[in-house]
Amino acid sequence: MSFPLTSSFHSLPSHFAASFLVNSNSAKLQSPILMSLPQNPSSFPLHISRSFTRAPANSSAVFRPNLRVRASSKTPNQATDAKLIAISSAVTITFAVANRVLYKLALVPMKEYPFFLAQFTTFGYVAIYFSILFLRYRAGIVANEMLSLPKSRFAAIGMLEALGVASGMASAAMLPGPAIPILNQTFLVWQLLFSAVLLGRRYSFNQIAGCLLVAVGVIVAVTSGSETSQVLSGIKLMWPGVMIASAAFQAGASIIKVKAIPICHEFYGIEFVFIDAAKRLHGKSLDIFVVNSFGSGFQALFVLLLLPLLSNLKGIPFLELPSYLKSGAACFLNLGGCEGAPLLPLLYIVTNMAFNISVLNLLKVSSAIVASLTVTLSVPLSIYILSLPLPYLPNGASLSPFFLFGSLILMSGLVLYNIAQPSKAGSKWD
Repeated sequence: MSFPLTSSFHSLPSHFAASFLVNSNSAKLQSPILMSLPQNPSSFPLHISRSFTRAPANSSAVFRPNLRVRASSKTPNQATDAKLIAISSAVTITFAVANRVLYKLALVPMKEYPFFLAQFTTFGYVAIYFSILFLRYRAGIVANEMLSLPKSRFAAIGMLEALGVASGMASAAMLPGPAIPILNQTFLVWQLLFSAVLLGRRYSFNQIAGCLLVAVGVIVAVTSGSETSQVLSGIKLMWPGVMIASAAFQAGASIIKVKAIPICHEFYGIEFVFIDAAKRLHGKSLDIFVVNSFGSGFQALFVLLLLPLLSNLKGIPFLELPSYLKSGAACFLNLGGCEGAPLLPLLYIVTNMAFNISVLNLLKVSSAIVASLTVTLSVPLSIYILSLPLPYLPNGASLSPFFLFGSLILMSGLVLYNIAQPSKAGSKWD
């Protein structure tokens, strides 16, 4: 039988360990054998095996145990783990950049129909999430008690996410590509503000400083420079405002998730340990797909219900909404000269799902901080690629020195905020 290292072995000097070999056939105790071990005992596993040899019946000898302490030089293959994390990070960065780029490209053919694309995307997620939820329910992972939880908070999450998705797509269709990743980073500012006010969460000085740098970086990037060199030159002020409001809606939804469900919220609302649900479920954790499924269901409902209000952003009268949706469907199928559809929208939806899966996988093999910094690295790469001439965006965008300087400030803030988070073993997903 093998036993792990116990505290009794730590009574030896830090650089020595003893191996006592007791021979049952001899009453003589062998001298201890001292072996020099590494300074870090945890990296040099010990295995203890114990057996008893019975003395002959005519012998007066007592039972003497054979106790062997065996030191193993085998250590966990850290090189393999590091390689896996590196590969997972590279895959996540690739999908993160592709997700941001295809988000803009998908809106090129659907520029006049962003609300249709938002509705189509949301219904796609509803079908996927509820299918996964059904499978987990059949497997016994999701219990009836989880499905019977009050849905009011799920409705609030769905409403805010509907506002965030619809307003985000409406503004992204009108904004230059490089400005979208920059303005989206205001999510962090809103999240810190809401969690401090609504949840009473306290942040370190470095996290607050990082958040302020993000805000300053956004302002410098989109407003500095001459009138003609600004990245938002010729764009109505309303559209960057709508994009910032979209980030606020999504940050609010993530805070309600934290309020309704988790103790820990280390990676943009993904890493959850449930609170209120645990009370109702007598200590059981609420399955994340219950939240995603019902949240997406209410999101699809509210995107539909809020269309009359949101359509005013595009100047679409309420009575013209049916024809708007019909024209949007025709455009999606490329029946009205919408070059790039349906390929680009479908590519965006598939890439977005792949990105979400890759982030969860990276969280599983590494930690929330690694995942956060990996996604952060995708921001400047996305800005650069979106500034280049692309299919269906042949003109590209020129980046002024002020925009680059603001982007550098923003990136510094994101890195400072993320490295300020405590790195815990518990941040890993199991």
